[in-house]
Amino acid sequence: MKLETASVLAAALCAAAFADPYGAPPDAMHAWAVHDDFRPLPKKVAVGENGIPSDAKLLFDGSRESVEANWCDSKGNPTKWRVDPDGTFVSVAGAGYVFTKDAFADCQLHVEWASPVNVDPKLKGQARGNSGVFLMGNFEVQVLDSYETDPDAPGGNKNPNYADGQAGAVYGQNPPAVNPCRAPGEFNTYDIVFHPPVFDAAGALAEPAQITVFFNGVLVQDGWKFDGPTGFRKRAEYARWRSDTGLKRADRMPIAFQDHGNPVRYRNVWVREIPRPSANTVHGAYYAKPGDAADLRRKTAAELDAKWNELWAHIPVGRRLAAAWRIAVYSPTPARMGRVDAIEKEFLEAVKGAASAGEVLKLTGIGHADLRDYLKRVKDAGFFDEDPVLTRLLELK
Repeated sequence: MKLETASVLAAALCAAAFADPYGAPPDAMHAWAVHDDFRPLPKKVAVGENGIPSDAKLLFDGSRESVEANWCDSKGNPTKWRVDPDGTFVSVAGAGYVFTKDAFADCQLHVEWASPVNVDPKLKGQARGNSGVFLMGNFEVQVLDSYETDPDAPGGNKNPNYADGQAGAVYGQNPPAVNPCRAPGEFNTYDIVFHPPVFDAAGALAEPAQITVFFNGVLVQDGWKFDGPTGFRKRAEYARWRSDTGLKRADRMPIAFQDHGNPVRYRNVWVREIPRPSANTVHGAYYAKPGDAADLRRKTAAELDAKWNELWAHIPVGRRLAAAWRIAVYSPTPARMGRVDAIEKEFLEAVKGAASAGEVLKLTGIGHADLRDYLKRVKDAGFFDEDPVLTRLLELK
């Protein structure tokens, strides 16, 4: 195949994709059309057999080396928490909180934990398997043996405890919706999505911290908004600058696990940094900033202009018209609208004698209904009052 032929074929294939029907065009709050094939595609993330996404940071993999690389005590020194032969990271009484060396903000966190077995049966409630997962060192999801802390437990409630202190609770604020806790020695899983608080320039709270928690695959915290950093026996409030971990509030802070004197075991800990929902400022009625959306539309149109001669200058007139309109609705400059007008005249000349939709396809390379429906959406979006091509297409059956 000659290079010229290959180029023409590639252009035709790209043009075909470009002219496929798609939904409502961009507008002030949406940088992309509905079903827009020029909207950037998501980055590929592979998930291994171990369930860990390829873009996650593995904080504990069962080795002492991962502890040395990722964890420390409150002063930045090596932690006294131990790694047992079974590859679990174990809280040591008196060792204090353990902190990640890296700081995080918005994140997805995966933690597996198990409360201890062979506990003195006289110990109840907060004395059984107590620890905690602290986001940004301030916002706690409780870790506790809550296996028999409910009236429906076998033999009744053998381990009574207060509701906002159970496993899966936003400690001191919101109980878990249900109690899926497993027996001591069995591993539980937390999958957490966390968004930190946002403060304005004056230091006043603009958005509270928010958390969603899946506990053994069960939703127990559904977008809970924190009253403030975690505390004990006091109402949480954002005026409180330090939590029980002792960390002062900052934009990015470590993740911490609590030492509460119980040998709670952890394993398979990983975190993914994620954007805040409000960071999506270029698309969406509830998120977009019109200036950012307009800038992206202009950028997209300019990039497509640069490809015009290579991809669309010599394709059938119907597809060329769809391409010209599509670029223009991103950013309707006089030059782009002039190109639309010129191609519309060529299109109307081509279909002057057409008596059916089938003839339009044969003469212009695009389906009558596809182009008609697209131009209707462009018209509804306010890009023109009356368009001669749309008027002509509406005449045909």
